[in-house]
Amino acid sequence: MDRVTLGIIAFPILFGCLALRVPVGISMFVVGSGGTILIAGWLPILSQVKTSAWHLFSNYSLSVIPLFLLMGNFAAKGGMSQALFKFMGACLGHYRGGAAMAAVGACAGFGAICGSSIATAATMGRVALPELRKLGYSGALSTGSLAAGGTLGILIPPSVILIIYSILTEQNIAKMFSAAFIPGLIALAGYILTIYLVVRFDPNSGPRRAYVNYTKRLYLFKSIWKIILIFFLVIGGIYLGWFTPTEGAAVGVAGTGLLAILHPKFGFKDFQDVVEDTAISSAMIFIILLGAEFFNSFIALSQVTNHISDWILTQQLSPYAILIVILLIYLLMGCLMDSLAMILLTIPVFYPILINLDFGLSSEDAAIWFGILTLVVVEVGLITPPVGLNVFVINKLAKDVSIVETFKGVLPFVVSDILRIILLVLFPSLTLYLVHLIH
Repeated sequence: MDRVTLGIIAFPILFGCLALRVPVGISMFVVGSGGTILIAGWLPILSQVKTSAWHLFSNYSLSVIPLFLLMGNFAAKGGMSQALFKFMGACLGHYRGGAAMAAVGACAGFGAICGSSIATAATMGRVALPELRKLGYSGALSTGSLAAGGTLGILIPPSVILIIYSILTEQNIAKMFSAAFIPGLIALAGYILTIYLVVRFDPNSGPRRAYVNYTKRLYLFKSIWKIILIFFLVIGGIYLGWFTPTEGAAVGVAGTGLLAILHPKFGFKDFQDVVEDTAISSAMIFIILLGAEFFNSFIALSQVTNHISDWILTQQLSPYAILIVILLIYLLMGCLMDSLAMILLTIPVFYPILINLDFGLSSEDAAIWFGILTLVVVEVGLITPPVGLNVFVINKLAKDVSIVETFKGVLPFVVSDILRIILLVLFPSLTLYLVHLIH
C-alpha cells in the first residue's frame, strides 16, 4: 500500500477510534505512530518518542494555556460569574427576554477572562439557569441561550483554541486576539437579537422581571469594575505591546487570583480545586497536543496534504468555493468531534490549501482571516446535534428540560451563527480591521 493511500485511510480509522470512545490524544498517537511505522519503520518513531514530548512541551508559547485556564478557574471560584450576571440582569432584566440577554452578556464577560467555551457554559449555567427558570423562562430559551452564550468563551479573547491555532500556523497570538474581537462582538449582538426575536414571537418564553433602579445598578457595578479592569489590563496590554500574551496571562492570573482570595466565600478547599482543575485540563490539552504531533508527522510523511492540495487546485474552483467547501466540512465534523481535536486534526490539512489561494489578501491576513472563520465554525459545532458539548453541559444542569427541548432552543442561535459566518466570509475587513489598526 502506497503512503498516500495510508494517509487517506488513517482518517476513517481515527474517526472509528473516537467513535469507540478512545481518548482523542491516544487515538491520534496510535494511528500516527502506526502509520509512521508502516511507511518508515521503527527507528523514526522511536526517535520521535524520545524527542517530541520535550520539544513540544518546552515551547514557551504553550505556557500561556495553563495560565489562562488558571485565570478562568479563579474567576469561576471567586464569585465573578455571579457578579457579572447580577449586574447584567439589573441592566436588562426588565425587558422581555432581558434576563436571557443578561446571561449571554455575562457569558461574553466571563469568556473574556476564561478562554474556554465549556467552562463558560458550565459556570454561567450554574449561576444563571436557576434564576431564568425561577423567572418563568421556557426550558428551550433558558438552556438554548446559555448553551449558545457559552460558545463566546472560545471566540472573545483570550481563547485557548485561538492560541493553539496561532502556534500551529506560526501566527502572532496578539494579532489573532485582535482579529477575534469584532467577530466576538457581532456574535454577542446576534445572540441578543435572536433572543429579542424569539420572545417577540413567543412572549411567554421570556417574561420581564422587576425594574432595577440606577442606585442598585451602581452598587452592583462596584462588584465587577475590578473584573473589567483586569480584562482591559490583560487584553489591552497585549494589544498595546506592553507585554507578551504569556506575560499578560500571568498578570491576569495575579489579578483574578487576588480577587478570588479576597472573596469571603473563597476558602482553601476552593484554592485546591482551582489548582487541581487547571492541572487536569492542562494535562488533557497537552496529551491531545502530543498525540496530534505524532499524527501530523505521519500525515506530512504520507504527503497526502500535498496531493489533496494539488488535486483541489487543478479543479479550477474559485478560492471562495474551496473555502465554502472547507467550512461545510467543519460544520459536519463539528457535529461529531470535540473542537480542539478538530483544529489539531484539520489545520495541517486545510491550512496549506487555503494559504495558496488568492483572496486578494496577504498570506498573513489570509491566515488570520481563515483562523477566525475556523474558530467561528468550530464554535457552531458546540451547539449542533448530535455531539454539541455545550448543549449536553447545560442540559445536565437543567434536570427538568429534555435534551430535545434544549436542541430546539439552540436552533435560532445556530441560524444567527450561519448568518455571521456568511458576513465574515463576504467582508474579511470585519476580521482584519483591528489587526491593521493596532498592529
